[in-house]
Order: sequence, then structure tokens, then C-alpha cells
Amino acid sequence: MFTLRDVFFAFVWIALLVLAGRLIKQKIGWIRRLYLPESIVAGVLALLLGPQVLGAIATSVIGEGTLISDGVFTEQIRTIWSQSPGVFINIVFAALFLGEVIPSPKQIWRRAAPQVVFGQSLAWGQYVVGILATLLILIPLFDANPIAGSLIEIAFEGGHGTAGGMANTFTELGFEEGADLALGLATVGIVSGIVTGTFLSKWGRKRGYVAVAAVDVEQPDNLPELSHNSDPEILEKRRQLTRGLLIDPLSLNFGFVGIAIIIGWVILKGLVFLESVTWGLSGFTMMNYVPLFPMALVGGIIVQVIMVRLDLDALIIPRLTKNIAGMALDVVVVTALASISLKVIGGNLGIFLVLSVVGIVWNISFFLYFAPKIFPDYWFEKGIGDLGQSMGVTATGILLLRMVDPDNRSGAFESFAYKQLFFEPIVGGGLFTAAAPALVDSLGLVTTLCITGGLLIFWLVIGFVLIRQRSRSSFAQ
Repeated sequence: MFTLRDVFFAFVWIALLVLAGRLIKQKIGWIRRLYLPESIVAGVLALLLGPQVLGAIATSVIGEGTLISDGVFTEQIRTIWSQSPGVFINIVFAALFLGEVIPSPKQIWRRAAPQVVFGQSLAWGQYVVGILATLLILIPLFDANPIAGSLIEIAFEGGHGTAGGMANTFTELGFEEGADLALGLATVGIVSGIVTGTFLSKWGRKRGYVAVAAVDVEQPDNLPELSHNSDPEILEKRRQLTRGLLIDPLSLNFGFVGIAIIIGWVILKGLVFLESVTWGLSGFTMMNYVPLFPMALVGGIIVQVIMVRLDLDALIIPRLTKNIAGMALDVVVVTALASISLKVIGGNLGIFLVLSVVGIVWNISFFLYFAPKIFPDYWFEKGIGDLGQSMGVTATGILLLRMVDPDNRSGAFESFAYKQLFFEPIVGGGLFTAAAPALVDSLGLVTTLCITGGLLIFWLVIGFVLIRQRSRSSFAQ
């Protein structure tokens, strides 16, 4: 049991840990060179100061019952932290598209078709190689839970936020160790993504694959603006709409995030009911295991579309919604890493290492083989952003993009940004990512392999169609 006072101090601790993470990153060179987000440093620090490391050392040296035998944090704070990722991830996804200009699918496809194909192929391939590794290695050698086949995409494409937010889903499906393995894999993904991406960017420049200058990156920027945040007409409209409004703009935008979450909750409950009176009668159920956050993302898109239709979209301030999402993501990452079980990872080390190696090899191999074929120009710049995102988070992709194309001469930033609108609702934390563990549990690995393998083939075929069309147009010219 915990009180509101415990909740208050739990989040005060998070704020202090993030500040400490920033200080550590400034003072320790190798951490700074890895460009790790402060939230990851803070989460690892919280884990070290908890009962599994500091508490275990104190117990072995001094004995049980000492002041720090359970670490620095009380049991109530640790309980609050363990429940936080699944709650705050809904805020992250609800705010994702608020304030964004949402083009039609046709416009997105025209601007970023190769980028969409490349990103989708990378993601579905992670399922395929993960399931194959589970069928051929993990189950025969380690008696792994079949759901392990979905962990590479959940952790690498989804990142720490998605991995932490799906902890309850893993538990409900009887795969309690899944959340800890996913969080560990997400950490491997982001570190290996930055390290291999940095190495590849240097290699690409030496081989002449990088067409633009390099840059010394301090911190990744946000996505290229898809919003109309600086449009003078929008700013004037916003002034008109907020005149006499006695509410802080941050509170107002947090309200829009809340509406998006409510809409997502209604959609999810509707789908659960629909399943219960249709195909669920046969015993096949999946929606009960789907978490709220992908529906919150859909709710955010619906809120944005409605506000545009009502000509009230100027009230949504993209800078504020991004800040809200950023703070919520920091909470997710810090609390998820602080709650990770080192014992579980140690007990499943073989599974963890196999999935890590398979995921890294797939991403790098696909980038080197397919990117030169699918992108008509600047293949290295346009491909490496997706490589970074597929091994960490969106910010990792942007970081690697900035390393090879700081001035956006290739146009890769725009393609990368527009691709997200075709990408995030489905994989990388979207609907399929959230449903994948339940799908494996209900249908089995072979059926899920057929589905994901079919989707991988579908996107590869579209890619080669685009390549052939480009070849024909070049020949005609």
C-alpha cells in the first residue's frame, strides 16, 4: 500500500535522478560519446541504488536490517515505479500526433514511399528472424516461451517505452520475464545502434557512400517539423482563441492529451466487446491482452482531425504536446529500468544473447543490402535513420541522420518524418506491436511467422516494384 505522499516523493526522486543523469553524462566522457539519453542514465543509476545492487552489496558486507539493505528507495516508491511505465506510456502515444499536420496516405506515399517500404521491411523482418530464432534455437536449447519470438521488434523498434508499457501484457500471458528481457534488449538495441551507426557513418564516408559533410553531434533534435507551429496565421488564430482564457496553455494541451486517452480507451473497450460477441465466441481472444497505448495514439489522431475540422487546431501547441510526451517518456524509461530484474536476465542469459545478436545482425545486413537498392539517391543518409530507429528509438535515427547529413541536403529528414505517420500506428509500438504477444499465444509461432513473413514479402515486393519503375523511368529518359 502507498499514499499520495509516497507518489509525490516517488516522482521527486525521478526528477533528482534525471538531474543526476545529466551531471553524470557531462562528467563521464564515454557515456557522453554514446549519446545516451539522460533518462537511461538515470534509470540505470536508480537500478544500481536499489535493492538488487546497492542493497545486495550492503547485505553481503554489513548484513540484513541495515539502513540501505533494501537500497536507497522505500518499498512504496519501488511499487509506484513498477506500475508507472504502463500508465505513462499512454501519455507518450496520445501526444504523438497532436499538433501535427496529417497528410493523406496518398500524399505520404508520394513523398516517402521508399522510406515507408524500407522501415516496414526492417520491422517485419525483426519478427521473422525473432520467430525463426525462437523455433530453431531458443525453444530446443532453452525451452523458451514462444512469445520470446516477438521481443526483438518490441524492444528494438519499440524501445524502452514500449517494452516497459507492455509489462502487464506479458504477465497476463504468463511470460513474466518478458518485460525484463525486453527492457534489457532495448538497452542493447540503443547502445549497439549508436555504436554501429557511428562506425558505419565513418565507414560510409571512407567508401564514398555519404554524399554530405559530417557533424559532431551533441544531442539529437526532434523530428523535422510537420506542424504549422510558426505559421503567422496560426499564431494569430491562437491569440484570438486564447484571449480571455484563464487557463495555462500547458494545462489546456494536457487536457487534449487526456481526451485522446479517453477516446483510445473507448475504442479499446469497443473492440473487446466486439471480439466477445463475434470471433471470441470460438475461444480465440486477443483484444483483452492489447494495452491501451496504441489506441491512445489513434485517439490522438482523432482529436487532431476533429480540431482541424472545427478550426480549433491552433489551440494545440506542438511544442507543449512534445514536452508533455517527453516528460512522460522520461518517467517511463527511468521507472522501467529501475524496476528491471537482473536475476531474470541472468537466468535467461542464453535467450537474451541470442535475440540480441540476431536482431543486430538482421538490421545491419538489411541496411547494407537493401538500402542501396530501394533509395534512388542518398541511400546511405536515408537508410541510416531507419537503421537507428530500428535499433533504439526515433531520436537514435535522427542522431545518426545528423551525423551524415547535418544540413539535410539529402532530404532524408522529411522522408523520415513522413514515414512515421505510416509506421508508428502499426509497428514500433503501434497496434501490431501491442497485439503480437497475444497473437503468438493464441495462434502459435508458425501461424504468426506466416503472417509476419507474408507482410515482409509484401513490402519487399512493393520495394522491388518501386525499383523497377524507377529503372524504367531512367531508361526512358
